[in-house]
Amino acid sequence: MTAPAFRIDRTDRDGSVRLAFSGRFESTALAPLWSELRSEMLGSGGPFVFDLTGASAMDGGSMALLLGLKVELESARLRVEVVGATGGVSRLLAILGNAPPKPTLKGPPGRIGILDQIGQFAALIGSRFAENLTYIGDVTASAARAIVKPSTFNGRDLGRLVERTGADGLPIVLLINLLVGVTLGIQGAIQLEQYGGNIYIADLVGIVVTRSIGPLMTAIIVAGRSGAAFAAELGTMKVSEEVDAIRTIGLDPVGFLVLPRVLALCIAVPLLALFADVAGVFGGMIVGITSLDLSPDNYLDRTRIALELRHVGTGLVKSLFFGLAIAVIACRRGLATQGGAEGVGRSTTSAVVTIIFWVVVLEAIFTSLFQVFGV
Repeated sequence: MTAPAFRIDRTDRDGSVRLAFSGRFESTALAPLWSELRSEMLGSGGPFVFDLTGASAMDGGSMALLLGLKVELESARLRVEVVGATGGVSRLLAILGNAPPKPTLKGPPGRIGILDQIGQFAALIGSRFAENLTYIGDVTASAARAIVKPSTFNGRDLGRLVERTGADGLPIVLLINLLVGVTLGIQGAIQLEQYGGNIYIADLVGIVVTRSIGPLMTAIIVAGRSGAAFAAELGTMKVSEEVDAIRTIGLDPVGFLVLPRVLALCIAVPLLALFADVAGVFGGMIVGITSLDLSPDNYLDRTRIALELRHVGTGLVKSLFFGLAIAVIACRRGLATQGGAEGVGRSTTSAVVTIIFWVVVLEAIFTSLFQVFGV
């Protein structure tokens, strides 16, 4: 193979600079020489002639470097002429160098007025609302179909999902709610000790944990664990076209993928909330024993007197709806994923943030309703 080479000749008659190429040019061999050639050419003054007569072959990378230098010289208002190309070099030059630029068919973007922006935003909100309403309708229809015809329900994944969302998350739920109970106990003890009401720390911790804090903290933990996992799983299935494959073989993705996850969290979250209640009460008891000189029997007896079935029941009702919201929102975000791995990340983040928002909204709604009805 002939090594690439070039020679620079200056013609005295018209003052032009002739760059003669010879040999077989490949971009890997030409690249180390190109910076030196480029600096020397840019330092020359007159018009230029690129003579390709001696170039036996040239690949696309070498031709791109040559044409790039031509454009750079022409931008400096210097005349450049390419001559002597033959055979494959001539054809490559015709393809890369003589193709006229095609004008774009799309006009320049216009400025969007404030009314147009408001209209686009309203249309987006309306379309998102319609899509979410359709999705909720699909979930409801799939649940009704599973009740009428249980054979259509994908029950094989239910046990595994309950184990993943419930049993696997139990240690962190117990630890977090134990610490929450300790925190409530410490804060309550500071105030109750001033008035000699040490024993009422059991009332404070027991009622607050069972009615509100226990279910709420459990839902937030499940949102971070299971909600994010559901959104990532279904999002990955969506971008890898597995959801389309499920639809192609005649299965309903909502009934096959979403419904088992909804039922799993409706079972797991209330059970986790019960364990969270126990952990929270135990955390308050630790503070009562260590800081308020209460005996375990006194604390547990007072807890038994203060706590009623309605306190635990209201917390379980909240937990049921929390689990339903977590599963429905997470699966919705997963099935709406677009854009590959980056889209999966966005869907997961959006799912967790949206779930926590609606969990807090549901907590406020149920707390207000229970207060109004005296429950």
